[in-house]
Amino acid sequence: MFGFSLSSTEPDSIAHIIQVALAPAFLLSALATLLNVFSTRLGRISDKVDALSAEAERATSADAARLSRRLTFLRRRSFMLDVAVALASLGGCLIGLAVLTLFVGALRDGAAASVLFACFGAALVCTVAAIAAFMGEILMAGHGVRDEVDRQQDAVPERP
Repeated sequence: MFGFSLSSTEPDSIAHIIQVALAPAFLLSALATLLNVFSTRLGRISDKVDALSAEAERATSADAARLSRRLTFLRRRSFMLDVAVALASLGGCLIGLAVLTLFVGALRDGAAASVLFACFGAALVCTVAAIAAFMGEILMAGHGVRDEVDRQQDAVPERP
């Protein structure tokens, strides 16, 4: 499959297997960093939901409608992050399977090449989809910030 076999334990063959396995490991590290970012953003959304829920308990009916819209918006943002987390996690699992398949394939003279490419390819697709879901959440967050600024500016009376 990769131009080597383990029939002889040449150090070059073993080193090549390790080198090939490191590329997916770097992608796995990048996914772990993305998951950290996703979880931080989910935590911030959770804090905002808690604050808005507490505010909604003592709000007037007019304010309650506004708070309900904001909570709905935060719910959509958290859903987008859930999708991103699920896809990134699935991508990480597929990368792990790709690395495992690489080692098993190396031991079997490359018989598992199609599984390796399928796992790694699916991991890349999941990673791109997770980044797309994260981009959607970021755009939603920016839109929410702009809406809040507009609402605050509309509430401030004009000065003569």
